[in-house]
Amino acid sequence: QVQLVESGGGLVQPGGSLRLSCAASVSRFRITLMSWLRQTPGRSRELVASLVVSSGGHNYGDSVKGRFTISRDGPENTLYLQMNSLKPEDKAVYYCKLSTQTREYWGQGIPVTVSS
Repeated sequence: QVQLVESGGGLVQPGGSLRLSCAASVSRFRITLMSWLRQTPGRSRELVASLVVSSGGHNYGDSVKGRFTISRDGPENTLYLQMNSLKPEDKAVYYCKLSTQTREYWGQGIPVTVSS
């Protein structure tokens, strides 16, 4: 069973920065899409950012464009989400997701709180 382990969440002040990491045991050669999503109570899960493995192309949700950056370290098989200029509305549980041809693998979820 493939395991994804997230780290880097926590409490940060508005305007601050945070970097989330997602370490995956699955081989990157089998991955087609790498994504970050977030969840807040009463809302459906929201796509934050995604990276198409074959092309390296990025896609971002409108609310985070210009502030968040998705990236990866191939040799380390780690996915990152750099979050800058954080706002209170960015508070959520963040999940990484790796997609293959046939399956999706999810991280455990990590909370991010933005507050003074």
